[in-house]
Amino acid sequence: MVVTLNEDGFKRPPQALAPEDEAAIATPFVQHLVRLVRSHDTFGAYAKRPDAQMLADYIVTKEQRRAAAAQCGADPDLVWRVEQFYGAIGLMIEQETGLVASPMLKIYDEGFGRVILITGKLVVLTKHLRDAQRFGFETFAALADEGNKQIAAAVATIQQFPEAARA
Repeated sequence: MVVTLNEDGFKRPPQALAPEDEAAIATPFVQHLVRLVRSHDTFGAYAKRPDAQMLADYIVTKEQRRAAAAQCGADPDLVWRVEQFYGAIGLMIEQETGLVASPMLKIYDEGFGRVILITGKLVVLTKHLRDAQRFGFETFAALADEGNKQIAAAVATIQQFPEAARA
């Protein structure tokens, strides 16, 4: 798999973003994800980087996905990206419901695992991960859509079982 990096070691985002990708980057979920990613930059070295460049590792083309299939296992950078993605979902759930949604993640060396988000005594989201080394999205719009879909499902679960969520 060939990935073009810039001088700082970051994956280059597509040169020109599609209008739907620009709109997706401006959505609250993606902005929460950007904030989480930027929060790990303790020295401010990436403060001037555009949001698209900060999230470029979440964009995985079909060719990159095929090449990743040959790899076995999940590297620490990938696990970190998955953690940040579900952490942003948890923050959005908290923003919408006022309840803290804590993510728990376990990815095994072989590339499979599970993510759950818990609010109170209620599991609001559960996702099995298969071929975690292929984790990513074709576009920023697909990233935003998947995040918003997971958030909506979790909020609906909280609304269905409010007493367990508040326990």
